[in-house]
Amino acid sequence: MAASEPFPPPLRPAPDDLPAALAAELRALPPSCGPVRLVAVDGHAGSGKTTFAGRLAAALGGAPVVHLDDLATHREPFGWTGRLRGQVLEPLAAGRDAEYRVYDWTLRRFAGTAAAPAAPVVLVEGVGAGRRAVRPWLARVIWMELDAASARRRGEERDGPELAEFWAGWARAESAHFAADPSRPYAATRVDGVTGRIAPGTVGETSTIALTCDIARI
Repeated sequence: MAASEPFPPPLRPAPDDLPAALAAELRALPPSCGPVRLVAVDGHAGSGKTTFAGRLAAALGGAPVVHLDDLATHREPFGWTGRLRGQVLEPLAAGRDAEYRVYDWTLRRFAGTAAAPAAPVVLVEGVGAGRRAVRPWLARVIWMELDAASARRRGEERDGPELAEFWAGWARAESAHFAADPSRPYAATRVDGVTGRIAPGTVGETSTIALTCDIARI
């Protein structure tokens, strides 16, 4: 990183053919959650997950995106697996459209709902999307390549000093989560968190670690 650039820049668009090529590959995968190919976009907070998931969803013709920030809470930043299972995964596995409650981070309570239709490909985006409890339902784990410190600096710059305390607490929780339950080793596709380019050799390359090995469904 250059000395004149103290924070990692926002995710810059990669050539349009890269998400299009990945979209074609994802459509060709076997269904993993009923009729749905469920794809996780994981990485550190501030690594560009939401931006890349939006680009990939567009390349997929408007694929639904489930944002895990909508299922997490202040008290349970990683305690959303039951909500994801009951409100999203089980309906999709049964071939039904899903509807889930959305957490309001200002009101500090669940308010409103969001829909996740049972489309050919559905994206789940957020820190921990590729965690152990979710992997049995996944067709692919995508990891955003940006180290934790750089991602945090980007997030702090984006959110401003008023959320510095939140970021400090989040960093501790995220570090503990990935130490106990890493997602990156299970990612068959890795994406540069600065450029948005897909890492060479990961598109079309099967993960070397079986996603469902010795893992019970949540």
